[in-house]
Amino acid sequence: MPFLGQDWRSPGQNWVKTADGWTRFLEERHSSYVSDINSYCKKEDYNKENLFNSMNYDVAAKKRKKDLLNNKTKIQYFHQEKWIYVHKGSTKERHGYCTLGEAFNRLDFSNAILDSRRFNYVVRLLELIAKSQLTSLSGIAQKNFMNILEKVVQKVLEDQQNIRLIRELLQTLYTSLCTLVQRVGKSVLVGNINMWVHRMETILHWQQQLNSIQITRPAFKGMTFTDLPLCLQLNIMQRLTDGRDLVSLGQVAPDLQVLSEDRLLWKKLCQYHFTDRQIRKRIILSEKGLLDWKKMYFKLIRCYPRKEQYGDTLQLCRHCHILSWKGTDHPCTANNPESCSTSLSPQDFINLFRF
Repeated sequence: MPFLGQDWRSPGQNWVKTADGWTRFLEERHSSYVSDINSYCKKEDYNKENLFNSMNYDVAAKKRKKDLLNNKTKIQYFHQEKWIYVHKGSTKERHGYCTLGEAFNRLDFSNAILDSRRFNYVVRLLELIAKSQLTSLSGIAQKNFMNILEKVVQKVLEDQQNIRLIRELLQTLYTSLCTLVQRVGKSVLVGNINMWVHRMETILHWQQQLNSIQITRPAFKGMTFTDLPLCLQLNIMQRLTDGRDLVSLGQVAPDLQVLSEDRLLWKKLCQYHFTDRQIRKRIILSEKGLLDWKKMYFKLIRCYPRKEQYGDTLQLCRHCHILSWKGTDHPCTANNPESCSTSLSPQDFINLFRF
């Protein structure tokens, strides 16, 4: 450190070699130092403020993105391609992104329920998932499942058709959730338990809406079903594939009650759903010693699965392993793509995503 009395002058300064000059020098140095400190602090505060604002902006942007995603969960993202690649018998690693939730999105199940040919197929698929696949659904797959189910319920409420079918679906789903929620803490369901409880409350609300439906008689006063000739009435009734529909139809009018008990109707119904071997194992005789086909039918459905038939199904191409709805074009290199397509039942579809 220079001694007092040394020349402190620098270019452009006129210091004197006195104590007063030294004091003045220190004061100016201190003032300059304080000014630099204040400038630095202001700059640091400015940087911190910018950083804070930037963090707030990032958080707000992420929140807007999350809210937008949550709002769009009820609006399916429509891919240009209406097909998805799956490899039959592959492992989870080979499957890659091809999951059950991805298939829900890519195959456009939300619009499939609007097609009367595909409605029963999708409902059956939802029922199978409700019975055994809820624990394997990812978060996105859960949202897709519930959104599709909501659209199914809304469709039934609007057109007042397939009410019993959807009631059974909702009851199956509610029963499964009751069983799984009781096992909370064992990681059986993906997501917060409160979210699943809220979904159960939603299901109960849907059930109440379906139970409160009042089917109104149409204003049309032309020819009704009972005005048709008996042969035509029987011909129409023979096309019903569910015995409960026959029973319900018989409760409409006394004349229909007689037709709904026709033995030939129930015989054809049994032969349609079950094999001869299954029928022989469940033979029931009436008081007159004749085969009671009606009782046999209801006994058989408790023992064996009924035959499933759908107007439209998902198709799996054996050549390129692409899954799509029937009639949907996909990039197949086979000479005759139609000959390579195999119809999948809802259970076959579920099996593709089991590892």
